[in-house]
Amino acid sequence: MLGSTEKRFQGMSRGLVGLDGAFMKGPFPGQVLTTAGLDSNNGIYPLAYAIVESENTASWKWFLENLGDDLELGINLNYTFISDRRKGLQIAVDQLFPNVEHIYCIRHIHDNMRKKWGQTEYKDHLWRCASATTIPEFEHLMKEFSEYDKEACQRLKQIPLVHWARSHFSGRAVYDVLISNICEVFNGKIEKGRDNPVISCLEFIREYLIKRICNVMKAMKKAKGPLTLTSTDILNARKKGASQYIAKWNGANKYQVTGALQDQHVVDVRNQTYTCRKQELMGIPCRHAIATLNDMSKDPEVELDIYKWVHKQKAYSFKVDPIKGRPIESERLNKRQKASQGDGVNEMQGQDSQGPTNDGVQKLSRKHISVT
Repeated sequence: MLGSTEKRFQGMSRGLVGLDGAFMKGPFPGQVLTTAGLDSNNGIYPLAYAIVESENTASWKWFLENLGDDLELGINLNYTFISDRRKGLQIAVDQLFPNVEHIYCIRHIHDNMRKKWGQTEYKDHLWRCASATTIPEFEHLMKEFSEYDKEACQRLKQIPLVHWARSHFSGRAVYDVLISNICEVFNGKIEKGRDNPVISCLEFIREYLIKRICNVMKAMKKAKGPLTLTSTDILNARKKGASQYIAKWNGANKYQVTGALQDQHVVDVRNQTYTCRKQELMGIPCRHAIATLNDMSKDPEVELDIYKWVHKQKAYSFKVDPIKGRPIESERLNKRQKASQGDGVNEMQGQDSQGPTNDGVQKLSRKHISVT
């Protein structure tokens, strides 16, 4: 686990946790289990990592139990997990966090089904259905999908909608992703480290995180205004699109906002709710909200600040502390030296005991002993 994980996770406050596993490389067995979230610039924010013998229910339960202890997550956890449908993971999540929202990577769903349905049209239908933010829109797109290929649509419906259709997500997490690439990106960054012995691999990851946090902090300082670079770009693009929308006030706290192609939704100003659900799911004002703010700004008695409608985060308030220890290269050198002496040790394994060493310590026999 990373230092100050619980404080950093609360600072991130987007409620999304990605889970993934990756094989160790070279002669070293095992798998690296990782968990990461999204920072306020839509970049990966690693939370914890561990090396286990294999990926199964037992290893995922151990990992999630430690993660829960470190983040102070109770059984009534109200966050969202996103992952591939990995071996043993769903069982572990259901047992430890029965109330969590668990999202499946839509790309992984597509990969599992494209052996039979590999056409580009199938992929397009799948992504449109998964990306819909409202249930009426989703049902309309699923009807189109069924007309294209009824069997494929029925196969997709076998996966509970709450696991892959954005229109059925709770909105408890603030994010705009349907694939589990937050951990996949992290695993790609530590790929070279996975070719090392266990301790060296863990040190490689820790030092990568130190550099990453510093680099991201430097990049965020370049942002002009209260938002990060990515959030600013998204908001500016939506401001331009909002000019094509017309907001009509109902005389109370709601607005009817209409755009092209029957894009009409309701904005509740008092409760800050939006029937398009994009604002709630993504944390940045949608075009309907911006059009509403534009109309409200015509009233001189109304003081508006669009940034108050943006989800707040401060993930990089906490750092990964450096530690004192021997360099990784020294460890690798010692490992190679020990390996070169292995033949001499193997020749002595069949003897019941060994004579005293130079420092007077008696070596014990390894005969009839199982070593794991």
